[in-house]
Amino acid sequence: MSTPSFSIPKAQKAQALLCRKIVQEDRIPERIRLVAGVDAAYFDEQAIGAVAVLDYENMKIVESQTAKCSARFPYVPTLFSFREIPPAVACIRKLRLQPEVFLADAQGVGHPYWCGFASHLGLAIGKPTIGVAKSRLIGEPIEIGGKVFLVHEGKVIGSVVTTKAGAKPIYVSVGHLVSLASAVRIVEHCVRSGRVPEPLAVAQRIASKKRKQEMAMAGETLCTPSRFSETRFDAYER
Repeated sequence: MSTPSFSIPKAQKAQALLCRKIVQEDRIPERIRLVAGVDAAYFDEQAIGAVAVLDYENMKIVESQTAKCSARFPYVPTLFSFREIPPAVACIRKLRLQPEVFLADAQGVGHPYWCGFASHLGLAIGKPTIGVAKSRLIGEPIEIGGKVFLVHEGKVIGSVVTTKAGAKPIYVSVGHLVSLASAVRIVEHCVRSGRVPEPLAVAQRIASKKRKQEMAMAGETLCTPSRFSETRFDAYER
């Protein structure tokens, strides 16, 4: 059941404090062995977190975990990280292997409050994280030195990356403990045949499968909207 005392002003104040702690410099090892993708799915008042750990060189899955918990916070644009952190951290805590970097299906610093879910997650687990979103919240694409960056108020907040010919770009931003240059390099390395990096694609499939299983066990055929989510927002406002 969602928390009735959820306060938007308090959440925004928390984001303002958290963004000051974000480190936009590399704290990743020279050689990355494992990379993880993190995603979540929802039904009724339940949240399902999924994490997929892949071998960095061959992109083969080596471990995955899921976790289910109550969706304690409402579905509010730009504050989605407060809803997604509990299931994400819960499944990450189950991991036997320790990835050097996590990719999140969300924004990092490319966020109105400079702290999207990717950054929030990095601060919560103390690990390097990268935001990979399918849409942008703020910033304008500007070409600089042959590359396209997202620029907001004169500041580079992310990179516009085209991973597949003819497909829309993805938006890469720093989550925590990584530079933008390294974030883009890692994301591009992890792309295979699809638009999104393989670790995220795998995590999304796992979350979707687990959601269907949980719904079937509950005897449901369709997701019943939460009373907080009657209005649909862009899922990447995280």
